[in-house]
This record gives sequence, C-alpha cells and structure tokens, in this order.
Amino acid sequence: MENIEEPSPLRITPTVRALSSALRGKRENVPESSRRDGDRIFPEPEKLWFKESSSKNLRNRDFLSPTTMLNTLYADGQVPPPVMSRVLSLRGSGVLPVAGGEVIGEGLRVRVDRPAAFKAVLAGGATEYLKPSSQRQSCVVLNCPALHPKPNTPAPDTLTLGQLRTVLLADHMGALLRGQGFAVSYCPTLPQDSDISTFLQALGIDWPTAPASWTNEEREEKIQEALENCPYKERETERGRRTSGGGGRKAEEGENEGALRVNLKRVFQEVGLLGYDPSLGTCTVQRDSVAHLAQLDLATADCTVAMATALHVTSCQDEFRQQQIAMLWRASGATHTQRHLVCGPVKTPGSHLTAAQYLQLRREQMKEASEMKYGDQVEGQTWDDIIRVMTSATVRFELLSTVHTSPVTLDVQREGGVSTKGPRGGVFVMYNCARLHTLFDSYERGVEKGLYPEIPEGSQLDFSSLKEEGEWLLLFNYLIPFSELLDQSGQVLDGEGGGARVNIKTEQICKFLVSLSKDFSSYYNRVHVLGEPLPHLFNQMFCRLYLLRALRELYHSALDTLNLPPIRQL
Repeated sequence: MENIEEPSPLRITPTVRALSSALRGKRENVPESSRRDGDRIFPEPEKLWFKESSSKNLRNRDFLSPTTMLNTLYADGQVPPPVMSRVLSLRGSGVLPVAGGEVIGEGLRVRVDRPAAFKAVLAGGATEYLKPSSQRQSCVVLNCPALHPKPNTPAPDTLTLGQLRTVLLADHMGALLRGQGFAVSYCPTLPQDSDISTFLQALGIDWPTAPASWTNEEREEKIQEALENCPYKERETERGRRTSGGGGRKAEEGENEGALRVNLKRVFQEVGLLGYDPSLGTCTVQRDSVAHLAQLDLATADCTVAMATALHVTSCQDEFRQQQIAMLWRASGATHTQRHLVCGPVKTPGSHLTAAQYLQLRREQMKEASEMKYGDQVEGQTWDDIIRVMTSATVRFELLSTVHTSPVTLDVQREGGVSTKGPRGGVFVMYNCARLHTLFDSYERGVEKGLYPEIPEGSQLDFSSLKEEGEWLLLFNYLIPFSELLDQSGQVLDGEGGGARVNIKTEQICKFLVSLSKDFSSYYNRVHVLGEPLPHLFNQMFCRLYLLRALRELYHSALDTLNLPPIRQL
C-alpha cells in the first residue's frame, strides 16, 4: 500500500523564500561577490517580498514585491512572463497556495488562494499551527539573581518591581523554551512555604522549592575549593604590588586580609569571552557568591547534554554584579555557555511600591472593577479564582509587554489602574478569550435544543463561504504565523557567537495577544456567528465555528507561555 505523505503546515517564511526563488530564478545560487549585471546588484531574498498585515492592504493583496526591488532585478521593473509564470505556479513544502498576481503601481502583488488556505489550516483541526514548528534537544538553566539570598532569602516586601519583572520574564522564557523541547531548570531553589514562594504561587509561578532544612553545603565547599585552586586566584605578592601605591586601597585590603580574591578580567580575556565589562577587575569572593555558584551547579547537575546554557535574567542595576558571578563560575571550572538577559528599570512616578504592595493594589483594583461591572455576583471561590487570574494577567502584561531592555512606567495611583473595558492589556485579552468560550457554550445549548446540528467534519465544508475580511485577517496574521513566533526565542539561544548579553523579543507574545484581541473583538462585534437555524446558512456558520475554535485554542497556547489559565466565563 502506497504511503500518502501528510501535507506540511502552511508557513509564512517558506512562502516568502519560494516567492523570492521564483522571482530571482537561477540567481538564487549566484555567489555574493558575483551578483552583478553591469551596475545591477541583486538584493537578498528576504528583502524581495514582504507579507501584508493591515486590513486595508489585505483587501487586494497578501504579499508584495515593491517596485524598488523589481527595478533592481529587471530593467524598467518589467517582470518577464516566465518569471511571472513561476510566481503564479508556486509550489513547495509549507508554501501558501497562490491564486493570482499582477504588477501594479506599488510593485508585484500576489494574492493567496484563500479558500484553499482556510481548508488546509482549519479542516484538520489546526493543531500543527498551535505549537513550535521544530523541537530542540538542549538544556537551559534560567537563573534569577533577584531570588538568591543576600544573605537572606528575599521577601515580597523587599522585592523591587524591577526584580519582579526579571522573575516574570524568567517564568515566561521557561514556558516558551519548554514548548520548543528544551529541558528547562530554574535557579535558585527556594525554601518551601517561604513568603517569597507563596507570593510567586499567587502569580501563577511554579518555582522549585526544597524543605527549609535542606542545605547545599557540600556543593558550596566544592566551589570554594575550586576557586582556592583556580589559576585566576590573586596571590599575596600580586595583591601587595597592587596596593603599594595608595593608602585608601591599603586600608580596604586590610579589612579583607586573608579573603579569597579572583582576577575576573583575566578569566574573560583568556577564554575570549565578549561583551563583559572591562572594569570587572579583581573580585573578593563573598559567602553569598559561593552559595549562588553552588545553586547554579545544582541546577545544571541533571542536564542530559554535556553543555548547558545558563540564561541569567537580571535587572540593569544588578548586571555588573551578575557578570562578576558569571566569571567566578567560569573560574571555578564551569564551561557552560552563559548569556545575560538584562531588563530595564520599572518606574512608578509619584510613589514607591514593593512587589507585594503592587500586587495587592492591582488585586484590589481588579475586585473593585469587577464589582462595578457585575455587582453582587462577585463573591465566592469562583470569583476569587477569576480575580486572582485576572490580577496575574494584568501584572504580567504590564511588565512583559515592553522590550525587555527598555524601562516600564506604571500608573500605581489608587484611582488609576485596571479596567474591564477597552484594549488595556491582560484584562482585555482574558475577556476576549472568555467570549470565545461563551460563544461555544451558546452553540452547545443550541444543539441540545435542536436548533443546530453537530459540527460536521471539516472535509465536508465549503470554506469559500469565509468572505468577511476579518476572517482572513485572523487566519493570515495570527493562526498561520503563530508557530514561527514560538520558534524565535530558541533560535536566538541556539545562534552561534554574540556577546554576554542576549536580546530576545520577549514582548512579542503579549503584543500578539493584545493585537489578536483587538482584531477578534472587531470581527465579533461586526459578525453574527450563530445565525438563524436555517439549513442554507449552516455551512457558513460551521466554517466560522471552525475558525473561532482554532482561535480559542490559539489563545490557550499563547496564554500557556505566560502560565495563565484561560477564563471560561465572565
């Protein structure tokens, strides 16, 4: 029996590559140095086309090769007929089907065969579009310096908003990377039932814990011994030469006489590590530093690969200190790759709040907003759970929707804060997710009453009935690209080279969800999905239900990366 190969999921990147190959022809394989035709230089493939995303442009095209690109490739920008034929007959794994194309004033526009794309994505359940396109075999340790004892375990009342941002970011990165197949561990291990552990659980963060009586002394002793014997240890003679010229420095050395000191600058210079602060110099090894290194050693102990990546998620204020820790770990013999994900500050004009005070403020505001909208029904365990999740969503979207290197400014005035109306981040996203659940509850009740039949198999539907512009926008801008969006964080970590810092587009999931919610809300307010129970209307209704069921699962997948459970009713 002949094996029938399953079609590959449709993707944006393979489509753009195939369009570029069709437009360039044999020039695709011409070396960079010889890509000339007289004075003509041929552009890179990824610059030849771009995907449209605005509702205005999607009314008449899906991909465009701008006139400037066509003029670079062809004399007077005239696309030869054989090239146009290649574009219109586009085929390939993961390539969107092409319905037509033509040269217009802006360039060469291409329109996707939309009914075929709807059927390809939705008829089979859209599962392949809701997860990363590839799985990786690697270990990542997410280290959050804000949670390490200095010397005491941090408490919610001492945790700053900038430090809370790093914890939330580490939690988000962990969920993203686990979805891509990475083995993820977290550092440090926190004392069980401690105030900080309980605080994180209230935010939906499942950070590893150990009994309060647990110690890591054996590893700490091993790290201390490794540093005592490392080649970067500063000897007494070196210290004497270094302090011979200044009385102030001599006094400082007197206070630390006998302390272990390590030349960190030598570490990163001899190993050839880039991006470390040249002023690191020599560091006195403190007890809490050794405890920090022992926690890192513990977190990497169970890695199934020889080389793990330690991702230090730290605030800009603590970056220098964390570079010291990283080089001390290297000096102790650790050879794991180390990268630093640095967060900008969190500003609260007019007030100063700890992480605990901020969470309490948002919880109270969320309850007040809910009571204003829903009245006396806001009581009991169900509503307590809803308010807890909505508060967590508000906090996460406020602190994670901004590029991680940029500052975040929060409105923490008592009269400001959260609202259940308008596109205001987390609350707006959770509300629209709940609307989808309510829609399907209404449909199921209609089925029970005999108004609607059960949803048929996707192969029995005619998806050409999805003609509303919002329907294509939801598929083309959100369902199809989502898988590639999930891939990005792992691709950055897997990339070779780079300095100490790593920049990952950690804000993209939050922005994706807010944008999705705006477009879904606009569509849902405009289109009556559950129409009259008339047989000739059922095909379109079922096609829309297939689309919205896929969107509901898309919400779940995206919220999973933020460790937020969906709200099923509001």
